[in-house]
Amino acid sequence: MAVVSDSHLAPSGDSKLEIQLLHDRLLVHVPEDEGERRSSGGIVIPATAQMARRLEWGDVLGVGNNVRNVKVNDRVLFNPEDQLEVEIHGKAYLVMRERDVHAIASERTEHGTGLYL
Repeated sequence: MAVVSDSHLAPSGDSKLEIQLLHDRLLVHVPEDEGERRSSGGIVIPATAQMARRLEWGDVLGVGNNVRNVKVNDRVLFNPEDQLEVEIHGKAYLVMRERDVHAIASERTEHGTGLYL
């Protein structure tokens, strides 16, 4: 079982409580949206532009003991509308099941697509 031990998750004060994810759960951090983005052609897209429903990439910080394919530090692609959010020390994280992950981006190259982030 993987344990979340990232320093920014440690509680303040003297007591420290370790977060252990159960079963097939993942703890994912989604990087803050920087506002405006650039398309692959260099066009600036403002933060206020309406977008169709999109999948998002997030960084895996912890995994439960029954997770089979996802490892800590992998990037995962998922639907953010179907996930549960938890706040730990003022930062938002997502808790999801492994089956809700659509793709994994990692350095392991067992069955890749040939595309890279």
